[in-house]
Amino acid sequence: MSETNTQTADAPQQGPKDSGWGKRLIFIAPTLVFLVLIGFFVKQLGENPAELPSVLINRPVPEFALEPLPGRGMPLTSADLKGEVSLVNIFGSWCVACQVEHPFLMQIKESGFVPIHGIDWREKDPRDGMRWLQKYGDPYDRVGLDPDSKIAVDFGVTGAPETFVVDKQGVIRYKHIGPVNAEVWEKTLKPLIEKLRTS
Repeated sequence: MSETNTQTADAPQQGPKDSGWGKRLIFIAPTLVFLVLIGFFVKQLGENPAELPSVLINRPVPEFALEPLPGRGMPLTSADLKGEVSLVNIFGSWCVACQVEHPFLMQIKESGFVPIHGIDWREKDPRDGMRWLQKYGDPYDRVGLDPDSKIAVDFGVTGAPETFVVDKQGVIRYKHIGPVNAEVWEKTLKPLIEKLRTS
């Protein structure tokens, strides 16, 4: 009798445990599916999400003529991007990531390794970009003002900062999304610039 009573008492205890795991699975499953989808998406982008493909790669830079920053002179046009390998950097005084990147651009400028041209993007006040460069340093040979995103759209810009490598013929060879740092420079940009100079 006692054995029967014990088994009867134990049996109902299994039900709530099974039910609890079932409820947890209902909440966990969507999260697992979401993580799998994120992993698949990142894999599709490649090892470095900053290296997104661009329809402009291996095509000439779009034709443009930008006004200079007020008080700076030296406007930027598409014709200025021919004759030597150069970098075109999209920036804005409002851009936090641009401020993170800026000291390294200054190092590139001081090294004299490659000219850097800037496109000052989406400034509310056209004087803000010049004030920003006066405060943090000016790494650019030429700077053009693009307050209405006309040229940024032509370049396929998705955000700032973005940096393009342009060859001697004025053809875009590479696009980097996000701040340029020592790793990006040493592993990607510098070797590419050296290769393009000899081709």
